[in-house]
Amino acid sequence: MSILAVRNLALSIRGRVVLPSVSLTVQPGETLGLVGESGSGKSLTALSVVQLLPPGAEISGSVTFEDGELIGLKDRALRKIRGAGVGMVFQEPMTALNPLHTVGRQIAEVFTTHTSLPRAERYRRLLVLLERVGLSPGKDYVSRYPHELSGGQRQRVGIAVALALRPQLVIADEPTTALDVTTQAQILRLLKTLVAGDNASLLLISHDLAVVAEMADSIAVMKNGVIIEHQETGALFAQPAHRYTRELIRAHILPKRVAVPASAAGEKAPAGAPILEARGVSHSYPDRSGGFFGFRRKIPAVRDVSLCINPGERIGLVGESGCGKSTLTRILLGLERPRAGAVLFRGRDIRTLDRAGREDYRRQVQVVFQDSAGSFNPRLKSGFSVAEPLRLLKKHISKADWDARILQSFIEVGLHAEDAEKYPHEFSGGQRQRLSLARALILRPSLVLLDEPVSALDGPTRAQIVALLAELQKRRNLAYLFVSHDLNVVRAVTDRVLVMRKGVFVEQGETAQVLESPAAPYTRELIEASPDLEDVVFRRFSTTVETG
Repeated sequence: MSILAVRNLALSIRGRVVLPSVSLTVQPGETLGLVGESGSGKSLTALSVVQLLPPGAEISGSVTFEDGELIGLKDRALRKIRGAGVGMVFQEPMTALNPLHTVGRQIAEVFTTHTSLPRAERYRRLLVLLERVGLSPGKDYVSRYPHELSGGQRQRVGIAVALALRPQLVIADEPTTALDVTTQAQILRLLKTLVAGDNASLLLISHDLAVVAEMADSIAVMKNGVIIEHQETGALFAQPAHRYTRELIRAHILPKRVAVPASAAGEKAPAGAPILEARGVSHSYPDRSGGFFGFRRKIPAVRDVSLCINPGERIGLVGESGCGKSTLTRILLGLERPRAGAVLFRGRDIRTLDRAGREDYRRQVQVVFQDSAGSFNPRLKSGFSVAEPLRLLKKHISKADWDARILQSFIEVGLHAEDAEKYPHEFSGGQRQRLSLARALILRPSLVLLDEPVSALDGPTRAQIVALLAELQKRRNLAYLFVSHDLNVVRAVTDRVLVMRKGVFVEQGETAQVLESPAAPYTRELIEASPDLEDVVFRRFSTTVETG
């Protein structure tokens, strides 16, 4: 008897069919991976199970949990199942948690809603639960708010909410998408251990096939709202039955390096002529937890860091969340002033640049942000947003040249002329990231800083963006500073890598040398925590991945 059975599930929202027909089963104690590209219907399938659907949704078919039909149940009956029978770990814990309530109150709400336990017993169970998800000692977290926690800690709180009453089925929707590799490994181990300890089933939704290969007993592949293949994990990777599955697997196996031919890459800059250089940069932030008589201690974020980026170089910057990558990036962009050291643009301290020098610096050094949705004004059409750098630098160009620059930027990143009239919400995640690239390139810069540009993208889209970055670098002889926690992507797109921990570089050198023969123990930890699809499949099933 299956714990969950979805049969011929169809879903339409305001008359538009989003799930034509979905059928899958989850057995008791099984971990089922649900994979597919963004927009394939994975999250909507999960939300249909617990009937958390948007207004205007019409659903048909059958969803049974422990042989009880969920479609058509009244809200009161559904509330008894949500949390108690089916637990849900949402993709983005910051939006899933209420920013106005403490962590303790939000976890305790599960006990208040589903049990009649006295207050003292609820508090005791709350502390035990926090300890169980690795937030120890629990008392320190009870009174904290979500914004006071790191991304990994917030995800642990989300897992605590989902597992509070030891449900028979846990649905985890992209639980590690925005986490660095070490935190991701910790969260996955925690989830696997807790689900096994409760003898529960797990429906794991992810676009990362390496994560699913590590966790799942079987895998269901979804495309356009339909399950096109469902096999045991080892069998699926050894002999995928569907062409789309083979394409999905192939997209997850990035080349060891996306090479740029020497003839196209241009000559290397002579020694002493970098585009951008940091010399002995240090920065710290005040401790917001309080201080003695108003004096707050300083928390170091970057400590005596030096680097230089030459024309045409592709440099990777890797490390855990909180290691100082973002602070260093803001300093290089001139968005923050270091407390010590200097940033030099073409040999000149950016703090002493005159007006013309500052304009040249802002034109030559551009950035692509991690959150492509949040970096665009939702009220402005994409063409206007892409041209914003031209307007901010008050470039006096004709209307015809203005339109031509926009069109060239759109075409160069694989978009169409008519896309300039669309709003950001009308694009997919991968298309919005292309928009970000178009905006960064419209001023024809020499250096682009890319902050986690592919972390939230599915495998095929990630492969497309990686290939696009290589093509743009070849065509324009661009220099990249590629900030990422995905070592597979860094290996594919960079020539040199800097490994950062606690505000300092613990290792640096050519990418292949550092990632194949790391000298620093911390670098080895990062590599071991970074899932590689081929390695995972071979280790678990002693078989090679079939992509042809």
